[in-house]
Amino acid sequence: MGKFGKELIESLSQAAAHARGRKVRGMRTTRLEIPDVKAIRKSLRMSQDRFAAAYRIPLPTLKNWEQGRRNPDAPAAAYLLAIKRRPKEIMEAVAE
Repeated sequence: MGKFGKELIESLSQAAAHARGRKVRGMRTTRLEIPDVKAIRKSLRMSQDRFAAAYRIPLPTLKNWEQGRRNPDAPAAAYLLAIKRRPKEIMEAVAE
C-alpha cells in the first residue's frame, strides 16, 4: 500500500475515533462559537417576523435556530455576530 493509502486509513481511523467522542492526538479540530440567536433578536426588541424580514433570514430557519433544532453554519454564525455588533449598519446593507 502506498503513502496515500496509509494516510487515508489513518485519517479515517481518527475521524471514527473522534465521532465516538475520543480525543485524538494530533487531530485538528475547529470550535465554532454558536451565537444565541434569540438573545440577539430580543436585544434588538424585534419579533421573529420583523428580525427575519429585516436581515433576510428565512423565518423557518430563524425559528429552527432559536428552538435548537438546528445551529447556524459558520457563515450564518458570522452574519449573526455582525448583526449583534452592528445591527443598524447590517440592516441598511441588506435593505432593498
